[in-house]
Amino acid sequence: MTQSDGGADSLDSLVRRRIRALRLAQGWSLGELAGRARISQSSLSRIENGQRRLALDQLVTLARALDTTLDQLVETATDDVVISPTIDAARGRMRWPVRSDPGMSVIRQRMTEPPPDNPGRMRAHPGREWLVVLSGTAILMLGNRRIRVETNQAAEFPTMMPHAIGAEGGPCELLGIFDRDARRGHQRDNRGGETPEPVE
Repeated sequence: MTQSDGGADSLDSLVRRRIRALRLAQGWSLGELAGRARISQSSLSRIENGQRRLALDQLVTLARALDTTLDQLVETATDDVVISPTIDAARGRMRWPVRSDPGMSVIRQRMTEPPPDNPGRMRAHPGREWLVVLSGTAILMLGNRRIRVETNQAAEFPTMMPHAIGAEGGPCELLGIFDRDARRGHQRDNRGGETPEPVE
């Protein structure tokens, strides 16, 4: 990494501080990380102190030794730290994109109806989903199981298992987190017209 301008210099300094912070977070000495990265302790010390140029091959090795990736080691904070949701008033939903993985999304929804008791209305599709109950009690129908998820509890489940979610004993509010495959599965359900709208 060069230091030809202020931006590069700032990134260079950030990466050096990040290497040191990750090392200290693991409780490792300079010697321990140097051994894991197969570089000399003096070289690592100069890298952390800004006395040695950052070389790409060393960054890759250090990232691996620190159990992270090169992308995470050199990433910079974006100006848009706060993410505003997309609001779907008709369904009572708020959706936030997950910038680190555009295929993922987070949905907040208030639910009032119990889950369908007809297995034919349960869905199955590739992916995984997570739900966090913010208030009230949610019922997760998962295959033949009926699972109560109460306030401040969370559930994670594979969406290849037929599933449906609803409220118990009054309204509940929850956050649903969908990976790329689960999100695509729900989008296909919406387009098909024969499957009920996802209740997450």
